[in-house]
Amino acid sequence: MSRNRFWPPTAMDGLKVALASAALLIVLGCGEQPYDSRFNSQVSDPAYPADGPVILFDEGHRNTHTTTSGYKPLADLLRNDGYSVRVVHQALSPGDLQGVAVLVLALARGANDTNDEPAYSEAERALVDRWVRAGGSLLLITDHWPYGAAVSSLAQRFGIEMGAGMAQDLTHHDPERGDSHLIFSVENGLLRDHPIVRGRNSAEHVRRVLTFTGQTIRGPGGAVSFLALSDEATERPPGPPRVERAGGDVRVHMEYGEPTAAAGRAQASRSRLTPGGRSFWPKQACCEHSAQRRAFPSA
Repeated sequence: MSRNRFWPPTAMDGLKVALASAALLIVLGCGEQPYDSRFNSQVSDPAYPADGPVILFDEGHRNTHTTTSGYKPLADLLRNDGYSVRVVHQALSPGDLQGVAVLVLALARGANDTNDEPAYSEAERALVDRWVRAGGSLLLITDHWPYGAAVSSLAQRFGIEMGAGMAQDLTHHDPERGDSHLIFSVENGLLRDHPIVRGRNSAEHVRRVLTFTGQTIRGPGGAVSFLALSDEATERPPGPPRVERAGGDVRVHMEYGEPTAAAGRAQASRSRLTPGGRSFWPKQACCEHSAQRRAFPSA
């Protein structure tokens, strides 16, 4: 399997991405990633009728999904649930985090040709570390290579190990989509009980989650893996990328390696740095940390 990326001679935000898998070729044109406009983000019983906590989305690190593209349904859902959603478009600073309850770092990429160098500077990593330990909550979302590699140095500050490759399961997957489309459900026992899964009432109770082409993660001791990988799960590690240049374009090839065991790892996990931490959780291949009590469900 290979991953091909094409950069036009303009800035990185004019990215064109082509993903090749066997005979399948998917081309995503320049500009923002699409989202499901049919998704119903209305909330009949908002958690906060007014003056809800502030959630800050980082969109200043070549993030693939933003609040106006792939994650627009999530941003709309949060607003309708009473949260105040803010966006930052530059390097993170202490002022950006003032008054923020949750920092969302979603699918950030490095600035190098292969996007797998650290997306956040040492100063930013130290800032986020201090902010979480002082009481902030971090939602860190990654995906297959190069996304895990791009945030690995930040994740390590919280004891999180990124798998960096692509997870597969020959048993617990959607047969119509393939073994990299994993199913976590109440029935197969891989969707573990947790307030994030349970919700506030039976209408919010999640019973089945489908993830696709994500990497694996391993949290620190005491972390709760609520999307737990089965004993049959494997991860194909990324091989060394090969960069080709033609004119102003850059093409990156990467072959995934042979599957390795992924038992004991997860695609979603939650941990906290001090007792009483609270949190919320939207989706796959992520890690979150909370350092003190927050206005979100907790274990």
